[in-house]
Amino acid sequence: MTGPPPPEEIADAAVLKAVMHPLRRRIMEALGRGPATATKLAKELGESSGATSYHLRELAKYDFVDEAPELAHGKERWWRARPRDIRWPRHSEQNDEMRAVFDEAQRAAFTEDLEQLARFLERRGELGEWGDALVFSRGSVYLNLEELKEFFDEYLDLLRRYWRPEPGPDARKVLVRWTAFPDADGEVGEGK
Repeated sequence: MTGPPPPEEIADAAVLKAVMHPLRRRIMEALGRGPATATKLAKELGESSGATSYHLRELAKYDFVDEAPELAHGKERWWRARPRDIRWPRHSEQNDEMRAVFDEAQRAAFTEDLEQLARFLERRGELGEWGDALVFSRGSVYLNLEELKEFFDEYLDLLRRYWRPEPGPDARKVLVRWTAFPDADGEVGEGK
């Protein structure tokens, strides 16, 4: 078994723009379920094969997808998602262009996450024991900035420990979302 891909930081707004295009995000989601051709993706996503082909090439240009030539028959081109552990620079280290793209990307991602959670909640009763698999906790802790960084690093280590390139027996894709942010209305403690 191979481990998770190494973390890589990307500070280029063009890369973030490339992967945040709505159709490209849908293509990446579909390829997350397995390799496909542009034609297969077009049918699944209700798009033209010309559009999916173009967007696959753009995703390949930024190393988000790879061709899978071993699956090809004749002239057809098969594509697969390329596993990556992408990290973006801290907000304070981003230039204005990157910050604008990043903020929009985060808003879109949060919206998508809430929609996925809503779909799960709607279908929960159909999922058998998997319907009980909502792992949820709300809490708060007092941390300084260094402790918050350590907390996040430990979360990433845990996530990477359970990363698998393909599902094992009786496994299914589990969407993991973790967020922590300072209470904007709270004040910094005095450190007594």
